[in-house]
Amino acid sequence: MSDSEYMKKFGKKLRILRQRQGLTTRQLGEMLGVHNSHITRIEQGLKPSTDLIIKISHIFAVPIDMLMKDELELD
Repeated sequence: MSDSEYMKKFGKKLRILRQRQGLTTRQLGEMLGVHNSHITRIEQGLKPSTDLIIKISHIFAVPIDMLMKDELELD
């Protein structure tokens, strides 16, 4: 699987987590300290920084490997 395919999968997982919490991209962006358009681009496959991945993991209380590894699915 290519890097872009992994990032699309990450973006899909992020969107699922965000929607489950009832958050808009704007709200999540504020929580992460980034613009909401950056959240949208990540959800579409943009590679986030390591710091952002860690923050996302903490906000949603999800292990980083669950976000990053393709074979681990969200329940």
